[in-house]
Amino acid sequence: MKRRWLAVSFVPLALAGCGYNTIQKLDEQANAAQGQIEVQLQRRADLVPNLVQTVKGFANQELAVFGEIARARSGLLGAVQSKDPEQMANANASFNSSLGRLLALSESYPQLKSDQGFLRLQDELSGTENRIAVARTDYNGAVQQYNATIRTFPTVLTAKLTGAKERKYFQVSNAANREPPTVDFGKPGAATTPAKP
Repeated sequence: MKRRWLAVSFVPLALAGCGYNTIQKLDEQANAAQGQIEVQLQRRADLVPNLVQTVKGFANQELAVFGEIARARSGLLGAVQSKDPEQMANANASFNSSLGRLLALSESYPQLKSDQGFLRLQDELSGTENRIAVARTDYNGAVQQYNATIRTFPTVLTAKLTGAKERKYFQVSNAANREPPTVDFGKPGAATTPAKP
């Protein structure tokens, strides 16, 4: 009877010391933080069609920019569906570049810059950019904590037994997408090109 009692009391202590619960808690924190990134990227992608329609009303001849923003938006939505942080970061960087071109186009149309609907959409996009930055920081912090925990002793033993793997950070892996676009406001409809390192 004493052995059975000793075994029953030892199991919870052993499980508490192995780090299994900590791994699960940190994994859920990282999942929740990634979910916030996905929500904000989706919100941003949903705002862009309204912005495009507003700009289109003023700039029908700039069809190449509209096609580019549509492709970038589609890529962003596809990356959100993939739930891969690296794909989301790369698609977001590509989307930023296209959106920069669209906003640069608006500089060529003074009446557009003063349109209240356009200004409201720009404000909403700016607020969403801030939310994405906060969500990205929170996610990368949660991933850092999770990855550090599953690599420390004794939790590393539990991580190996349960198959816990390191999570990817939300960061751009494609060097071309890391460069911000340069914008030439000197000419109406001027194109943007990637900045040179």
